[in-house]
Amino acid sequence: MSVETGKWTIIGQGLAGTCLAWELWRRGVKFTLTDRGHGGSSRAAAGMINPITGKNFEPSWRIEDFLPDALELYAAVEKIVGQPLWFPLPVLRLAESEKEWVKIISKFANPAVQPWLVGEEVPPAGWAGAVILHGGGRLDVAAFIALSREFFQAEGCFEIAEISNPTPHSIWCEGAVGLMVGKYGPHRCAKGEILTVKAAWEESQIRVGAGGWLVPVGDGHFKAGSTYEWNDLDDMPTEIGKQRVEMILEKLGGSDYQIVAHDAAIRPILRRSQPLIGPLADSGGWMFNALGSKGSLYAPAMATRLARWMLDGIPPEPELDFRVFLEQDLTA
Repeated sequence: MSVETGKWTIIGQGLAGTCLAWELWRRGVKFTLTDRGHGGSSRAAAGMINPITGKNFEPSWRIEDFLPDALELYAAVEKIVGQPLWFPLPVLRLAESEKEWVKIISKFANPAVQPWLVGEEVPPAGWAGAVILHGGGRLDVAAFIALSREFFQAEGCFEIAEISNPTPHSIWCEGAVGLMVGKYGPHRCAKGEILTVKAAWEESQIRVGAGGWLVPVGDGHFKAGSTYEWNDLDDMPTEIGKQRVEMILEKLGGSDYQIVAHDAAIRPILRRSQPLIGPLADSGGWMFNALGSKGSLYAPAMATRLARWMLDGIPPEPELDFRVFLEQDLTA
């Protein structure tokens, strides 16, 4: 089935909107990519992809499905803009306690975990255990968004605009801004604070542990984070947030560093860090949101699925359908 395309309007140029713009551009579909120009969580993001996450040492949700699409898109955009954007890095997962290390070791035999394991490492002083994972890395999100914007400006399909009137060809990629005004029901957004520091530390791997992470971003600079705050949802950095991230920094890197930047942003969450797409009943437009803290991993494949749905009438898996989520959420 083919769906009339017309000229689409993508509202919001974070990771969701940018990836969707590339998908439509590659398909030769007419669109305008718009943005308020006020910034958002994508511009503050570290862009980290970590294959095995959390206290329970579990694979990132559906990473085996979504990672290939992400790597393919980032490689394609790199060729177009002429600048590296994706930086593969091994992940050093550290355990603070013997109890945590025992839990991590117990997952080594899990078939879903095994493909990402490289092997155990001698842990640094003060840590109970360490394991190296492959498949990780970072997207330079700020450069990806900025260079994409320049490209689409040159193509004549980008503009700074504040759009509030929905149409059947509107695609709302607003991130937390849209979620917090209740457009999609109750949200679970969380504020996160990140520090960028300069230090003479090892830059060949991502470090994860102590409830946080340390990501090398080049030229002796690192991003570290992150905090979670569910009540005071603004984009203002706080002293308490800074102190929390500094505790993570000292455990993962050390005490000899210089703070270069302190950023805060709101993670767009409806259910964990699992994205959603779908048509909007009131306007006939579409939504693409809820990337959470893992937009670098999920945005490209979700953009592909949304384009197939809008243009070819091919719906995605039900668990990615916003309408299904809304029905379940309302009856929960």
